[in-house]
This record gives sequence, C-alpha cells and structure tokens, in this order.
Amino acid sequence: MSMNSTTALTPPTTNATMGATTRNLGALNEAFDHLAQNLDNFYQLTFGIMILLLTMGFAFIEAGAVRSKNTHNILLKNFLDGFVAGIAYWLIGYAFAYGEGNSFIGWTHFAAEGVDNKYMSNYFYQLMFASTSCTIVSGALAERCEFIAYLIYSFLLTAFVYPLCSRWGWSSYGYLHIGHTFETENGNTVHIKYEDFGGSGVVHLVGGTSAFIGALILGPRIGRFHKETGAVIPIRGHSVPLAALGVFVLVFGFMAFNAASQGHISQQGDGEAISMAVFNTAISASMGGFTALFTNRIGLFGHHWSMLSVINGCFVGMVAICGGCNSMKPWGAVIVGFVGALIMNCIERLVLKLKIDDPLNAVGVHFGGGLWGALSVAFVKYPTGILMAWDKQSGAMLAWQLAGVLTFMTWTAGCMTLVFGGLKLAGLFRVIRETELKGLDIPKHGEPAYPLEAYGHGYFEKILTVLENGQISQSDQGFESGVYMRDQGPYEHPEAKIMGIHQVRSVPSILEMTSVNHFKPASQEDLENAKMSVSNSTLSSHLAVTGASQNWSSARFLGNQAYINHGLNHSDDSGIRLEAMERTAL
Repeated sequence: MSMNSTTALTPPTTNATMGATTRNLGALNEAFDHLAQNLDNFYQLTFGIMILLLTMGFAFIEAGAVRSKNTHNILLKNFLDGFVAGIAYWLIGYAFAYGEGNSFIGWTHFAAEGVDNKYMSNYFYQLMFASTSCTIVSGALAERCEFIAYLIYSFLLTAFVYPLCSRWGWSSYGYLHIGHTFETENGNTVHIKYEDFGGSGVVHLVGGTSAFIGALILGPRIGRFHKETGAVIPIRGHSVPLAALGVFVLVFGFMAFNAASQGHISQQGDGEAISMAVFNTAISASMGGFTALFTNRIGLFGHHWSMLSVINGCFVGMVAICGGCNSMKPWGAVIVGFVGALIMNCIERLVLKLKIDDPLNAVGVHFGGGLWGALSVAFVKYPTGILMAWDKQSGAMLAWQLAGVLTFMTWTAGCMTLVFGGLKLAGLFRVIRETELKGLDIPKHGEPAYPLEAYGHGYFEKILTVLENGQISQSDQGFESGVYMRDQGPYEHPEAKIMGIHQVRSVPSILEMTSVNHFKPASQEDLENAKMSVSNSTLSSHLAVTGASQNWSSARFLGNQAYINHGLNHSDDSGIRLEAMERTAL
C-alpha cells in the first residue's frame, strides 16, 4: 500500500523538479544576458571616458606648438571641443549618423529622442569620436582664427559633415558598410565592404581634409613666408616640454580610442580583437617615431635628433593604424607606421611648397596618416591582404577602401569650402593684423596664459616687455621690504640675465620690431643716424657714450648693413628723425 502510494507520487514530483529547473535556467540565461549588456555598456563608457585624454593630449601639443601669446586661445578651443560637439552631436549629428533612414542620411533620434537607455553608452562613445574630428582642425588654424569662426565651423563639422561620413562607413544603413557580394576565381562567394576599425578615414581623414581646406582659405600667419623670396621663416612654438607631455597623454588616449572600437566585450573573440588592436597601436607608434627620428637625422628631412619629429612620427603611426589595428599581424603594424611617417613628412614639405601654413602639421599627420591608414587595410589585413593573397578578393578590397577615402575627401572638402569660404566672405574668419601681432590671449580673452606680473623670485630683476604700441621696454620685478634689491644672479630667465649684465635702462624706439617682410637696405646716412640715436640713448655708465664718435662695428647691425622699414618714422629724444629699424643686434 505504501509502495503504491510512493509510485503514484513520483511523476508529479519529477515534473515539478523539471519545471523548476527550466525556470531557473531561464532566469539564469536572462541574468547572463543582462550581465553581457552591462559589461558592454561599462566597456564603452570606460573607454569613452578615457578617450577624453586624447583631447587633453591634443591640447598640450597645440599649446606647446604656438607662441606664448596665443596659448590661452588654443587651450580654450581644445577645452570646448567636447562641449561644442556635445551639443551639436546630441541635437543633430547622431540622428544623421545612426537614425533610421536611407543609405545617405538618417532622420530619427534628434536630441536622443527615442534612443533606448541601453544604447546610451554607445551614444556617448560616438560623441567622443565626433569631438576628435573637430579637435584636429583647430591646430591647423592656430594663432590667427577668429574665436566665433571656431565655434561655427566646429558645430557644423560635428553636426553634419562628420556624422554623414560615419553613417556611410560604420552604420548598418551606410552603402560603404553594406558592401558588395561577388564570386572569386575559385567560385567562392565573398562579401567585401569598407573596413575602418578605429577611424583612419572616417575620423582622421575627415579632420585632416577640413584642416587643409581651412588653412588654405585662412592664409598663413604674418611672417611665415617671406613676401619677396617665398622662403619659409620658422615660427617656433614656445614649449617643447608641453608638446612632449601632450604626446605622452595622447598615446594613452589612442590606446583607448582603438580598444573601444570593437564596440562590445561580451562576445566570442572580443578580447582577442581588443588585445591585438592595442598591441598594434603601440607597434605602429613605435615604428613611426623611429622612422621620423632617423629620417630627420640622416638628412632626408632634417639633420638633427629632433624631439618634435618623433612626436609627429609617433602620432601619425597611431593615426594610420586605426584603420586595421584589429585585423593585421604586428609586422603589418610595422609597415603601417614606417610608411605613415614617410608620407607625413612628404605632405608637410608639399604643404609648405604650396605656401600653406599649418602650425601643427595636422594635414600631414591626419590627412596623410588617415589616407594611408584606410588604404593599408587592403594591403596588410591578415590573411586576405594584397601582400599575402594577391587575388581578386584583395583587389576588390582595395577598390572599396579607395571608394571610401574618395567619398570622405570629396564630401568634406566640398562642405568645408562652403563653411570656411562663407566665414571669410562675412569677415568672421581671421583676426585683424594688429590682434595677430599682439597675440590673441589678451585682446580676445583678457587672460594671458603667462601673466608678466606673475614672474619673479623675490629679488631685483629686469625682464623685457612689449608695450601696447609694440615698443620694447623693461619692467622691474621683485622687492624686499619695499626696497628694490640688486641681484646679479643666478637668473631664471635669459632676458633678465642679459638686462642685468648690460645694465640697460631704456631701449630706443628705433629697435621696434615690425614685419619681417619689408626688409630694405639702409643708406650710409641712415646708418650713421641710427648709430647717433643709439649713442644718445640712456645706457649704463660703462656703456654710455657722449656722441656719435663711438666706434661702432658692423656686427652691431644685421649683416654688413642696417635694415630699415620705410613705412614707419619715429623721433627720438634728441630730436633726430629716424626710420624704424627692422632688425638690429645689441
């Protein structure tokens, strides 16, 4: 009786157990799905935040590459890149790039309307890429671009120009991403599409093309090219250490930039692809830096061990490897970095030949590196690249890569020509000559990056200053108990040391510096008048002279003759009317 009862109860018990197990497995699967989604969100958010270091690196490099009088201006632009892109991409850009629509443009999700919360991490990640595209342009237009022009072109670039390129190359709607299916010689069916893992073409080529068009229309900085001979006159940045710090930060940001491009971390093979992308980025950067270093030393592009050449070489290596860093072997990354550095230097020389002024070499790095990076996928992708396969499939891959870069270049050049040309016609593109000569920091922002009054170590010292009218004068710095103290050194600033040694009290107005484009040999009479004026100026007791009988050597003037600017006339305290000296050496 009891046995029969037990047997009768067995089937219901088994069914209940199986049902509970099924429910538990379902809950477990659901939990794993949620975990995978959360991991992907965390992955994109983390690397997206790290991409902000890319902007920080750009800021330091650009700040070091401009003169100190424009440091505040360039830092502010880099700081605002993410903010301008944030508004523009949120309102318009994302909808054009990834909204529902056709193969050309999207028309849903304006201002993030209708975007599911689980996709917001990807939204943020795409925003970081958009801000990078406009960061590239500010360096090429540095030291002479109006601030309002920067706001306008940055907004339009991240709201309209870049989003459509990213749609064509990355969105599931884009015709370049959709690609084409065809049969090979062996009868196999293969699918070919445009491949650009980290944005060599979509991001950097777009930014580099915009930089080229902007610099071409804006024109060179005052004094960059000699007006008569066309010779290139170096305009050095004020801080190599800042630029070096920038590239250190930039390397870190680029690792995140390429690591994030996988888009997810929860699927099979994600870890392998991300690891290969980061490692190849390091290899390409290394080869690019070494190539630029040695080609600059052996006389191909220079004659010295140059820190600045290494910075740009490393930079272009990372830009070029973005295209296929997930799909090539490390030896392929070596080829990409090596060729990228050579292309960068060649483009830099070509840009100078065309009399286009690019203070940051943004065209060489981003246009050259982006173009080569996108095309390099067809050559070194493993194992289907041209260098390994040399078949119809690899040729079709090259054709699609060419179609992509030509599309991006044509679209960007056309749109940005309208933008920059319109700004120029409206008189909003370039600052006036006086502002450019004085620097943008004080006239435009009222906040110099290096306030003169902030310098000094507590002892008496003199430093050279430039007054509002451009005349060189002096400023006394430092005091103790209200009484100025003399101190012969050591000095923190070379200018202070020179002023201390020569005990210069005032510098005559004839030493005013003006444009270097109007050199004109002075006559002998002008030379004698200049000597007399300097002789009558107030110098220290052991340098002071009483008249024009001082034995002046030709070494005190630039070359064997003085050079004067016939556009300016000045009268000194002795009443002698002189023309302003263009250059002189005291």
